[in-house]
Amino acid sequence: MASACVTNTLGMRMHRLDPGTFRMGARSVESTDWRIGRDETPRHEVTLSQPFAMAETPVTNEQFEAFEETHAARRGSRGLSTGDEEAALGVSWNDAVAFCDWLSEKTGEPYRLPTEAEWEYACRAGSSTAFHPGDTLPDSFYRHQVDDWHPEPVDLTVGDTLANDWGLRDLHGVVEEWCLGWHGPYPHEALSDPVGPRMGIAKVTRGGSHNTAVRHLRSASRAGALPGTRSWLIGFRPVIGPMPDGEWTDPPAFGTPVEIADREVAWQSPTRDGEPCFAGPDRFVPETAEACAAPVFEHNHCPAVTWCANGDLLAIWFSTENESDREMVILGSRFRRDTESWADPSVFFDVPDRNMTGSALYHHPGNGMIHHFNGVGAGSHWANLALVMRTSSDDGRTWSAPHFVDRKHDYRNQVIAGTIETANGDLIQPCDATSSGNGGTAIHRSPDDGDTWDDPGEGAPLPTFEAGGTGGWIAGIHAGVVELEDGRLLAFGRGDNIEGRMPQSISADGGRTWQYDSSPFPPISGGQRLVLQRLREGPLLFASFTDSSADSNHPGGMGLRTPAGRLTRASGLFVALSFDEGRSWPVRRLVSPGATSGSLDGGAWTAEFRADETTAEPMGYLAATQTPDGIFHLLSSALHYRFDLDWMTEYADHH
Repeated sequence: MASACVTNTLGMRMHRLDPGTFRMGARSVESTDWRIGRDETPRHEVTLSQPFAMAETPVTNEQFEAFEETHAARRGSRGLSTGDEEAALGVSWNDAVAFCDWLSEKTGEPYRLPTEAEWEYACRAGSSTAFHPGDTLPDSFYRHQVDDWHPEPVDLTVGDTLANDWGLRDLHGVVEEWCLGWHGPYPHEALSDPVGPRMGIAKVTRGGSHNTAVRHLRSASRAGALPGTRSWLIGFRPVIGPMPDGEWTDPPAFGTPVEIADREVAWQSPTRDGEPCFAGPDRFVPETAEACAAPVFEHNHCPAVTWCANGDLLAIWFSTENESDREMVILGSRFRRDTESWADPSVFFDVPDRNMTGSALYHHPGNGMIHHFNGVGAGSHWANLALVMRTSSDDGRTWSAPHFVDRKHDYRNQVIAGTIETANGDLIQPCDATSSGNGGTAIHRSPDDGDTWDDPGEGAPLPTFEAGGTGGWIAGIHAGVVELEDGRLLAFGRGDNIEGRMPQSISADGGRTWQYDSSPFPPISGGQRLVLQRLREGPLLFASFTDSSADSNHPGGMGLRTPAGRLTRASGLFVALSFDEGRSWPVRRLVSPGATSGSLDGGAWTAEFRADETTAEPMGYLAATQTPDGIFHLLSSALHYRFDLDWMTEYADHH
């Protein structure tokens, strides 16, 4: 099949591949695994009508640095790829395209990235098995094929693995390799010279990489990454040949499939005669996935929510089988104003085969824009997330292309629902500063509505979280942040407890330094996340849980107003109000529908619970928004509660 091989001026051996037809995609025996089958089927026939030449190995550091000398400074990231003959890492899709353009000009040959179909055709070399050597991969291909939290340094010297029948090497597991086109769904029909979708979010990568589970190394395995991504998992190899002239396929569908109403909304209070308003809880996550077109997995968690100018609520969350894995996708649903019910979910955001932990939504009151923030993993786990942002000016119908708030795949980028805007117009996005249950929260700050960002605490040493102490990070992960009237920032967090209480952090310099103390509230732990916001009416609102989930067998509760107004010891989800900028919290009320609620399913880590006059939801990841009509919408991991300030203060002694 490989009828010729030439060596170019950079020492790349380019193998000529003849036209042919093959079956693209996973066989049924592969696609039965939920982790790999979602985007690899249907298997379909593909014909490539023109010959092309492909590099025998991925591009090396020495070869890439003939084009971009500054790449030498990126060698050795995470202890990987230091040698001249090792595969070049930290190369974006844009970098790879620029290299091909440079090489074309240098040689007079049409260098480019391979289409996805060309890559799989070349990898298979006539085989139909999971890998080109067979249905198992020989140990000689392995380069720590484990999805660990952090990569193990391994030798990435190219050309050492067994060549396939067409003379190509390193197609299984040295580096993921950029392809030319956007990632999108496979068609059902046979194709000739396919080039992929006309548009999309992520560019295709193929081949799997070092430090990745073997299932991601198969010939049919697909992944994707944002074009600007520079990852220690991704490299590339070029081809020579004119661009195929096949038809474009349908782009991936993102956004909710329900019709989004285009209307002006007069926000009026739904209450009558000033009566307090309380409703719910209602599920926004479906109880079963059977009727859903979207890939709703078993584990649905970590919500964010905001309001839209047309009167809808928009909620998003991650859906996955395992929080550490790569099948994770961000789903979205709408609480439609015309029906006051949650629509079936659909895919809201997806970078294929990347962990997507952490989302936030923020409705910018000044210009009506909705901002979406999300973590995007290098691979598995949430320890190595980049931070990206998108915007919508039409109630979430369409979204801008994602751009990086922080391109580094780092542990300071796990997004927390709770974006705020300061009085001087700065956007602040809190993110965990660690991948563990303690260690604090970072903030990313933008003075220009998201165009540029900085992390004021980056590089600061890990603080000692104790009363009277100071440091560059907020005490506790999953922190909620508000701006006080005097311009200081106040934050509460989970973990890093101080004197047995939830930690409190205050910054007077925009988040560069924080002073620590204990708060008046009990600590929380795994499966629990708090909310801290300023209400439109002025008071600060805090929502949390009375007892740490780590000690859920011994609930202690706290003094709270019950749904009936009685002040007693109660347990579970509660809200508190401060009318003096956080110095005191005199209003504290249990968030429960009361004695008639029966059994409820809180989803995720919460699962089934009972709520009554003295017991509310015991845990969940909270997110919230207040609509212009004054209704406060509080989401836990699967449930939606709504109430107003009158309900919160209904039985208050004073405020």
